[in-house]
Amino acid sequence: MKKHWYDYLWIASLLYLLLGFFNILFAWLGLLCFFIPLSIAAVSGTKGYCSRYCGRGQLFGLLGGRFGLSRKKDVPNWMKGKAFRSGFLVFFLIMFFVMLWNTYLVFAGARDLTQAVTLLWTFALPWDWAYHGTLFHAGAAQFAFGFYSVMLTSTVLGLATMVLFKPRSWCVYCPMGTMTQLICRIKSRRA
Repeated sequence: MKKHWYDYLWIASLLYLLLGFFNILFAWLGLLCFFIPLSIAAVSGTKGYCSRYCGRGQLFGLLGGRFGLSRKKDVPNWMKGKAFRSGFLVFFLIMFFVMLWNTYLVFAGARDLTQAVTLLWTFALPWDWAYHGTLFHAGAAQFAFGFYSVMLTSTVLGLATMVLFKPRSWCVYCPMGTMTQLICRIKSRRA
């Protein structure tokens, strides 16, 4: 089977995590992983991003499949269910808006920059080596710390489900996948 350029996007996902480890401002690049899937779904009415371009899904497929780090068990039915996927999306969006609120507070001067990455929305990991001030406002760094927290947390959740179940089990309840699916449903109803 011939390889295409998009078959190597797992490298971009890995590179994203590494760059954010050394300089938190690289976390802003993660916005591409939000806007591109939503744009593809809105324009084409398909989940083409998920099936072809998602570097994270490719990374889990590689680690779980080729490197055998997955038990290759079926995902439980409750994880596939609409209630769990929708509930996880709502929870994810709440955490995202909390991150935006904290960013606003730093931009407004009501709060100091928190140089920590929060793993699983609970555990604050000191990350002060990754930011030493720049020409940008501290609010830009606050957004980067929060966004990197979201991306790292979702990667850890994806790795955990990859190990426990099939390699791309994260894709079953991925918030971006759920949002693109909603967009595709809305678009198909209008057609």
